[in-house]
Amino acid sequence: MRYYYLIFIALSLGFTGCKQDDPPKFHFEYFGLQEGRFVVYDVVEIFHDEAQQQHDTTRYQMKTVWADVYIDNEGREGREYIIYKRDSDLLPWGLTDVWHGVYDGIRGELIEENQRKVKLVFAPTSAKEWDANAYNIDTYQECFYRDVHRDTTLNGVFLDSTLVVEMESEQNQVNDFRIYEVYQKHVGLVYKHYKRNVRIFGTSVVNNGSELYMTYLTSGFE
Repeated sequence: MRYYYLIFIALSLGFTGCKQDDPPKFHFEYFGLQEGRFVVYDVVEIFHDEAQQQHDTTRYQMKTVWADVYIDNEGREGREYIIYKRDSDLLPWGLTDVWHGVYDGIRGELIEENQRKVKLVFAPTSAKEWDANAYNIDTYQECFYRDVHRDTTLNGVFLDSTLVVEMESEQNQVNDFRIYEVYQKHVGLVYKHYKRNVRIFGTSVVNNGSELYMTYLTSGFE
């Protein structure tokens, strides 16, 4: 009997050792923070101001590139996030901004216009919730995941292993708010949906607000 007991213990320790050797899967690849990684988007911006009778729509292309390593004021190593724009694919790219991205433990953070935002929290699951503005002066913005590790199609392009970050949704007789982002593993952000409009009460007329839609075109390395 003692012989079988010793065999059971040995097998248990062996299985435990195998499990300990398997690294945890955090799926950091959804942030896309790799040197030279670029993504090109079609962008639509809409600005509403009924008092000025303005409902302006602007269309352009945007290109983002993860570039050189930098060290932030907390001693963390990250990368420059270079942003280019052009009015059409027949024109050269023009540099418009330099943001910064960094991993801080299980967080993927992007410093946008000196505002530090928590874009992703790893490992992504439907149970995760966080405040995108936990490290800046903006108001609380609750985020959570939807459709984790799902395939999707954007702009006629099939994308495998994507997830959705839900950020805001409110529809009533005045507010028409809908904000979410889609990320693809090994690429990063592939779609941004931002709509924050205030309507004239009881009507579909937008009194004021703004909209931004970024749709994936292509990606790669340079």
